[in-house]
Amino acid sequence: MNASELLTNLTQQGIQLWADNEKLGVRSPRGVMTPELRQELAKHKPEILAFLRGNDLSDCSTSTSPSDELTLQTIGRLIGGFGSQSTTEYKQPIVDPQVMASKLKVVFRPLPKGYNNQSIIKFREELELKLRNYGVQIEPWELATTEFHYDIKIPFFNFKKTFNTRVVKAGTDAVIDIERPPSLISKAKEFAAERLYEFYSHFILKNQKLSVTRIATLIGWAVEHAAKYIEDPTNTQVITLTDLDPEFTNPQIPYQQKIGLGLNTLVRTFSEIVIGVSNDKISILNMNLSDSIFPQDELDGFVLKSLIPKIFVPIAPVLLNRFELGQYDPQASVYAASLVTLSKELAPTGLFPPGFKLSELIKRKSHRDIINVIVNGRTGVSYGFVAYAEPPQYIGAKEITENEWEGLATVKGFSNDQVRQNEINRRYVKLKIGTEYVFKQIPDIWLVSARSGSNKTNLSLDNDIVRIGLRDRLFLQLPQGIDQAKVDIKPSYDLYVMLGMALSAALYTPELIRDGAPMVHFHGYPARDWFQDNEYCVGVHNPSVPCGTYESGVFNFLGIHSLSSQSDGKIALVSLVEPDHGTNFIAPNLEYLVARLKAGCQQGKIELGGKHFVSLK
Repeated sequence: MNASELLTNLTQQGIQLWADNEKLGVRSPRGVMTPELRQELAKHKPEILAFLRGNDLSDCSTSTSPSDELTLQTIGRLIGGFGSQSTTEYKQPIVDPQVMASKLKVVFRPLPKGYNNQSIIKFREELELKLRNYGVQIEPWELATTEFHYDIKIPFFNFKKTFNTRVVKAGTDAVIDIERPPSLISKAKEFAAERLYEFYSHFILKNQKLSVTRIATLIGWAVEHAAKYIEDPTNTQVITLTDLDPEFTNPQIPYQQKIGLGLNTLVRTFSEIVIGVSNDKISILNMNLSDSIFPQDELDGFVLKSLIPKIFVPIAPVLLNRFELGQYDPQASVYAASLVTLSKELAPTGLFPPGFKLSELIKRKSHRDIINVIVNGRTGVSYGFVAYAEPPQYIGAKEITENEWEGLATVKGFSNDQVRQNEINRRYVKLKIGTEYVFKQIPDIWLVSARSGSNKTNLSLDNDIVRIGLRDRLFLQLPQGIDQAKVDIKPSYDLYVMLGMALSAALYTPELIRDGAPMVHFHGYPARDWFQDNEYCVGVHNPSVPCGTYESGVFNFLGIHSLSSQSDGKIALVSLVEPDHGTNFIAPNLEYLVARLKAGCQQGKIELGGKHFVSLK
């Protein structure tokens, strides 16, 4: 057995490996790691460490591309800005749902006594079976939980109480529960806990920020949702099963109204994911606010392509510590000005509904404080993005010969077969386009984007636009003179998607981005018969990974790449579908993109929500 075969074998059995300097980290389900496998690991340790560090990636078992294409690890490093950073900061992207499943650990919270909703009971049993069949580790409640004791002390009142409970251990990816309507007693307890928390936060802590775990401790004794039973709320998602909401899933209800319904459902159940169940249908809801509906007889596809990816890569913002921070002058940027034009031209389409302030949507202070920590200080939510990619920036030759390639140096963290650099540290990549290999410079990518939470159809040139850069690391430039204390200015959740599209276009379809390219994302889909000549649609059958992950960026990178052999250099626009999320568009011409989107909306061929998604399949 060679190193590649061994890695494939271990992955299929749910064994996780990672490189920690010169050590090989191993995490295995109980009873899987045999003495024979340990001997094989020791035998192939050098090759496996090199593989995990990205120095020999040609046999990646998780790649969806042919072996002579860029591996997923290379793509992930490029769009994630991990070019020169240590391996410990980088996690290789996984885009195969079955591999995702093999790495997940899930626990079902026991049903309460007397629970008799037969539709949900049946679905719960079938869901557990499907997850097991796909390789998800289902832990019994007793083994997945541990005893937990905590004290609550409130000065001035001389209040002290010790609580004993069981919590789900850290390392569990999700807890699956059912919605439990609160009783009068539980409502009274929650009211008392919230008043206690408000007092403690204001008078004792002087409004200092607390961790999610500490907030959950202070209010957990009074609540009945599954979040009460989680040791690490930042890494264990709550999935709640409930009756399917006929209003939220009604295709005639405006999407703007569905945003409010969906967010209130997530807040009410205190869940990251809510699955609606009826006798014949299933719906799934998370912060992407998809209104996707699945027939019960498509449960296999629902679990593999929709649920498992959402558990494996939860929605998360890109943290500011990932960036090298700086400033730019938006008044001097023609692309920032073009982005403002794009935003205002799209206003009549209705594709970018107004966002919500979390303070208005979430009434309880404890819940607001928890969400505030999870979303990295963002004070609002909005749906969709508008961005404008600048022309790629090169220094020296854009393309070199194979002989010149052979003389280049290695790049730390990358396969020497795929990425190399010259004497001035410009990186080049070996690509297969059609039947030929080419050697192209990896350009610097810059784009301007609406800040997270802004009004996407009425951008302020001075306050709403950030500039993002991608070289061997990520850059974030804020508008000059911006007062961050007054303006919540943070990059979009969909940052990796934008970077993935822009970099892939520069490498594979340069005509698409040569003069810059407008990019938009909204939570809806175009109908199949809307497309015209030289307009392309890709990604319909991708797993529904959420935004905020570079797995989503990888899928968009691969989507653009797939056009290199079929577009003949003529691309009017590209629609990159993200199932259960919406659609990304990129085009070489602002006026053309706006005109086509407006026409689609006027003809009823483009709408928010999932109405047209089925036609794309």
